[in-house]
Amino acid sequence: MTDQTAPQFIDDDLPAIALEPVRPKRGVADAGTRIVAERKLTFWNTLDKPMLIITGMLLALGLMMVYSSTFDWSLSEFGSETRVLFSHIQNVVIGIVAMIIFSRVNLRFIRRIALIVMLMAISFLIAVLIFGDDTFGARRALINGRFQPSEFAELAIIIYMAAWMGSKNVRVRSFTYGLLPFLVLVGIVTGLVVIQPDLSTAVTIFITSGIMFFLAGANMRQVGIVLGTLFLAGMLILPFFPYAKTRIDAYMAGITDPTQASWHTQQALIAIYYGGWTGLGLGTGQSKFQGLPAPHTDSIFAVIGEEFGVIGAVVVIGVYLVFCIRGFQIARRATDAFSGLIASGVTIWVTSKAVLNIAVMTNLVPATGLPLPLISFGGSSLVVILAGIGLLLAVQRQTIIKENSPERRNARANDYSGGRDRRSSVPRTSSRRVHTS
Repeated sequence: MTDQTAPQFIDDDLPAIALEPVRPKRGVADAGTRIVAERKLTFWNTLDKPMLIITGMLLALGLMMVYSSTFDWSLSEFGSETRVLFSHIQNVVIGIVAMIIFSRVNLRFIRRIALIVMLMAISFLIAVLIFGDDTFGARRALINGRFQPSEFAELAIIIYMAAWMGSKNVRVRSFTYGLLPFLVLVGIVTGLVVIQPDLSTAVTIFITSGIMFFLAGANMRQVGIVLGTLFLAGMLILPFFPYAKTRIDAYMAGITDPTQASWHTQQALIAIYYGGWTGLGLGTGQSKFQGLPAPHTDSIFAVIGEEFGVIGAVVVIGVYLVFCIRGFQIARRATDAFSGLIASGVTIWVTSKAVLNIAVMTNLVPATGLPLPLISFGGSSLVVILAGIGLLLAVQRQTIIKENSPERRNARANDYSGGRDRRSSVPRTSSRRVHTS
């Protein structure tokens, strides 16, 4: 009796039959390819590597310069050369975590909560005027100086402006529905920041939102009105802030005679002058010990110029330039207006802060109190900037994911088939015959 479960072998005497491999149907093959492609589209693969490299370079330089400019002060103040450095490292870690979280967030969710974020920022700005820590006559921070609402407001207004101006039904060129709401919103936010007082942050907010307004479609007439409003507001505000008028007077005098510039600017120029072309070497600069104000925050670019020379300072400027170029490349490839404006806003924001800081150190603009982004020692400022860069990465991730979606791949495959093989990309009708009875 034959075992029914035993395998049945082909008789060796029978002629061999050439069997063609079984080919999966086209739909099955496409599905398999899609599954493999989606598996390869990991979180790491969707991150923008150039932006990560640029950010990493600036953070690494910041760690070196913060230690170089604080080890002596940290030793005398806290009994440890690395106390301030470890505090900065803690802020960097928190900022990187925030960057990763924001890079994974769904931009549609950010768009939905844009109004809530803006209202939170305004609430914080009001709260700091009432409950804020009074330091040298200014109220800028909450929670014992750990949180500055004005820094959060810089990012909040970028998100809200992108959500508002990126809407399909918004009329940017309209005075009633475009220019007037823009001036009211920016006026409220910058006004609350000016009252603290924090004029440098107010200028940054105005510059960032103004350029975003132009990129969203505002015409030159509206831009002229915005600039005129800024000039008029400046003339009205200056008499109430004598220190700002003093800085402007010192700047005007220092244009023709650097010795008449403000003390801060003079010390920064001296530090850069001592550095020469190649610098004195990391950690060997002397100006940070001899009167250079805030060497680990506002004046850190002067420390870079002294220890790495003009060449090193130019390299730093070049890195910020590359950041700006890459940021606008991400914005240009964005899949929708909201994402493009978010990417543009973050790029303008970081770049403008860097430009203003460097311009102050070289006496190109009146003295301000802005840190050098991603390099200067900072708490809320550093964390918020890294969160903004996380949104920039989220825009690029969204673009890559959409470009690799099944619909896009099928469309590219059809275009490739029609162009390369010179075949029609229109699907062929079935060759099956229909039998009629």
